[in-house]
Amino acid sequence: MKNIIKLCLFLLLFNSCNFAPGSYPYAETYKINLSEEELIEVINKFKESNTEYIMGLEYSLTDRRSSHWYHIYFKNLKKDRILHIWVSKISERKTKLAFVSVNKHSVLGSWRRINKDFTWSENRKQIKEFENEILYQLGIDDLIEPESFW
Repeated sequence: MKNIIKLCLFLLLFNSCNFAPGSYPYAETYKINLSEEELIEVINKFKESNTEYIMGLEYSLTDRRSSHWYHIYFKNLKKDRILHIWVSKISERKTKLAFVSVNKHSVLGSWRRINKDFTWSENRKQIKEFENEILYQLGIDDLIEPESFW
């Protein structure tokens, strides 16, 4: 009987990393000291100034609101990838931004989740590239509060 209990505990602990609450439990999140509307406007202006990040009409991925989140996609042909982020209102002056996943540009439907589907070193690389290429280019560095997954 003890062996069965030990086995059950082992299996539970071994698989526990696959159980996480919420719709986007592995996303790398940041608190932004802007309203949701202001943050979306900043991101749209960034995309207007950096048109290489705008998704083309050949994709079904458009920036849009779902029930709780405003989903945003960035195309990066140089690195053959598409980034998925979302923003969601926390309060009138705070918004959560989440870096959710990366897709190989040429193979739509092969999304890899941040903090889940990459090795530790590749995950850190993806996050740093997102931060350096997009997040810190928005011109709101002093308004960003990282909320590390780890």
